[in-house]
Amino acid sequence: MGKFVIKTGKTGVRFNLLAGNGLVIGTSEIYKSEASCLNGIDSVKRCCVGGVQDLTDENAAAVKHPKFEVYQDKAGEFRFRLKARNGEIILASEGYKEKKSCLGGIESVKKNAPDAETVREE
Repeated sequence: MGKFVIKTGKTGVRFNLLAGNGLVIGTSEIYKSEASCLNGIDSVKRCCVGGVQDLTDENAAAVKHPKFEVYQDKAGEFRFRLKARNGEIILASEGYKEKKSCLGGIESVKKNAPDAETVREE
């Protein structure tokens, strides 16, 4: 089972979503308060049921929010971001060399996020 790990740093509070094997699936933005960070986690749990829009395919149909967007970064790696109902990015992935792996990351979010516990890292 996955978990959300909250980390407090010098610039604010953020969370990582970890898969059952402990690997990071996605990372949040930096929030000013823990309460805002917890709201971000709740938003990921609610929005991870969204569809997938592949921005690397010019023929792909548009998908309404909430949604996962798959894109290629400047280094040519595939990444995804989860956008909430209001269009704000609430979770972002690492870079993947293959699109298939990126899509697997999305499936991991869908599997792990809804029931993931929340823990604080000291």
